[in-house]
Amino acid sequence: MDSRKKAGKGIVTSEDALSEVLGFSLTLGLMVLALGVIGVAGYPMLEHMQERGHLLNIEQSFSVLQPNINKVAYGKAPSQSVELKMYGSTVSVTGTSRINLSMQIWNSTISGYDTPSLGRQMRTIENQYAQNSIAYENTGTWARYPQGRSVAISQPDFAYNDNVLLIPMVTISGSRSISGSGLTRVVSQGGQLSVSVYENVSAVNITLTSDYYEGWGSYFNETLGMEISGVDPQNNTISASRNYDPGIDVLVTSSPMSVTIE
Repeated sequence: MDSRKKAGKGIVTSEDALSEVLGFSLTLGLMVLALGVIGVAGYPMLEHMQERGHLLNIEQSFSVLQPNINKVAYGKAPSQSVELKMYGSTVSVTGTSRINLSMQIWNSTISGYDTPSLGRQMRTIENQYAQNSIAYENTGTWARYPQGRSVAISQPDFAYNDNVLLIPMVTISGSRSISGSGLTRVVSQGGQLSVSVYENVSAVNITLTSDYYEGWGSYFNETLGMEISGVDPQNNTISASRNYDPGIDVLVTSSPMSVTIE
């Protein structure tokens, strides 16, 4: 009788031990599965959030850079120096972007139109981060993303008010490029600012070639009320035009600028 009691007690004990082992194994398995899910899905999500945060910081830093660079462009300061955090990106003075302007001006002497035109190379101060590009170009800051069109972060300083149209042309020289994760410094030195005035202008056409041409096209159309008269995606070119009746005055500022990345 005692032996049967002992045997029964042993069976109960072994079953309890087996339940504990099974419970521990299930708990361990769930923990391993959870860690696997976090590793597969959570880490890339965390990495994406970090990259998005870095991109927003780069955009904000260029919004700070823009008004400082524009002080040099308008002759309000001889030079400016702005620090940028790179986050593993590349900051450079680059590009071959260009702006061309043509106008129609009524000449009563010949009873016909004069058609003056001028053009300037612009180029950019650009930060390339992952597959994104953020740039200062011709008084504005722009962004180009891999999944969409280019857009303006901070609008350029074109202005139309009281029948006067202001068109800035900022020419950037330099070819320095730096990559890394620390701080870099953008130093701009101004040149001789010149202003050209055209009176009684009845039509304006702007043709602009830039990696950010889509953002420029939206700006010309939505802010300056110009009609998009031509788009050439193959050459990154946009053309915009507008007729003015009565005629307006057009002021064109030309600002050469030397930029160094340190």
